[in-house]
Amino acid sequence: MCLILVAWQSHPDYALVVAGNRDEFYARPAAPVHWWEDAPQVLAGRDMAEVIGEPGTWMGLAGDGRFAALTNYRAPSEKRTDARSRGELVAGFLRGDSDPHAYLAGLAPRAGVYNGFNLLTCDLHELWWYSNRGNRGAAAQPQRLKAGLYGLSNALLDTPWPKVVSRVGALAETLAADTGQTGASAEPYFDLLADTRQALDFELPRTGVTPEWERLLSSAFIRSPSYGTRASTVLRVRHDGRFELSERSFDANGRTGEVSYRGRLRVSRDAGQVPAP
Repeated sequence: MCLILVAWQSHPDYALVVAGNRDEFYARPAAPVHWWEDAPQVLAGRDMAEVIGEPGTWMGLAGDGRFAALTNYRAPSEKRTDARSRGELVAGFLRGDSDPHAYLAGLAPRAGVYNGFNLLTCDLHELWWYSNRGNRGAAAQPQRLKAGLYGLSNALLDTPWPKVVSRVGALAETLAADTGQTGASAEPYFDLLADTRQALDFELPRTGVTPEWERLLSSAFIRSPSYGTRASTVLRVRHDGRFELSERSFDANGRTGEVSYRGRLRVSRDAGQVPAP
């Protein structure tokens, strides 16, 4: 994923709301969100490219109420060709049974075998964030997130890139207008993910790519002949575990498909009763 917007314990009906865009080269093969045959408890898309490590995903949900999502940390000068696939980090959490903090704590000692990443892990009781990159290139500490709205792109959590700031604001407005009725349309969330406006040149971050690429990558929804937003995903999970997940897939010519899932997760206790730290 290259943009993840999260509302955690910030709506009377939803414990968790996520709206995210996955950006990637169109030539990289991937499967849309589905229940995995080899891990039937996992509902996620899947990277189909040949990688070092286990086949992984960028965002997913497990039947026991756990959620995980990942973005790459943009630092081209630090990229290693022998690094393991970061997608296995999401898959590993969803396949396993560790709680969010324990998983991140266990990951930290071996985080250096991956290129830069941000990882969110959640069990509907706690939401945690971890990155193996910090302000000086060192790993950040796993951080438990309080109730609120968060934006994550290809830098550290809540780094005020223009698309992060504008889309978190749009998420707040969309969330306020969401009545929480069962079956309510996800269209307003897809609309906020579809913003193609690029930042002004003086607003662009300097991450080590060319100014042309910085400009292209500055919009929430990216489109170019070879690279762009491949999937937009909206997830809403209620306090009692009922969920709605919709995903739209895209290529260079536009939308190629849409899938939707509804169900009820096996949450051990009412996530709405867990106070924010």
